[in-house]
Amino acid sequence: MTGIMAQQSKNAAIIIIGNEILSGKVQDANSPYLSGELRALGVDVQRISVIPDEIDTIGEEIAACRKKYHLVFTSGGVGPTHDDVTMEGIARGVGKPLTHHPILDQLLRTVYGGDLNPAQLKLADVPEGLELLHAEGLRVPVLRFENIYIFPGIPSLLVRKFEAIKERFRETPFHLRKIFLTGDEALVAEDLNKVLRLFPRLLLGSYPILHHPEYKVILTLESKDKAYLERATQSLLLFLPKELVLRLE
Repeated sequence: MTGIMAQQSKNAAIIIIGNEILSGKVQDANSPYLSGELRALGVDVQRISVIPDEIDTIGEEIAACRKKYHLVFTSGGVGPTHDDVTMEGIARGVGKPLTHHPILDQLLRTVYGGDLNPAQLKLADVPEGLELLHAEGLRVPVLRFENIYIFPGIPSLLVRKFEAIKERFRETPFHLRKIFLTGDEALVAEDLNKVLRLFPRLLLGSYPILHHPEYKVILTLESKDKAYLERATQSLLLFLPKELVLRLE
């Protein structure tokens, strides 16, 4: 697989938190959803990590990612049970104490319909300085600390919350072309290198496909500059052996 530098755009890290993912008891659906949605919004996802429900590990990952990436998205570990330690981990990672958020407390009382038990009260314990992002259709707002967006692990809840705020992340979109080849990667590797030398800002991927009756490789070309992408695509088509090119999309 071949890749190159992306054009300047916001980048992101996705942190999936949960022992159940690492043990194989639950299959992660949130990182594929988030990475696809963010890509469609023009955000360059550069890291996806899966880590356990451990305060120190969460803190270390948060501390590293918040400095390196424009946007950080966490999923999981924000419920009321003993293993929901994401808030403590984030607090450690950003160097802030946990504090009981009075507005979040009141919102939770509305949701639960009255007094809160100790487990429910825990849901309002957040890193000091955390912001509530209200949006239409959300009973409980999205939680944000600076560039960290904190989401639940339940996929349906994560989707609902992300959909409610996703337009705030929109960037110049990536444009995509695909070339389907009937021959192996090794036959076109030098052609890919040639086009990258001519178009160094192109995002170029080469993906072998096994057992397909029509094609063996899909080439993907991406750029935020549509004209640049078209020039690169036409140049690559000139380099590639014509008998290997099945179609262009």
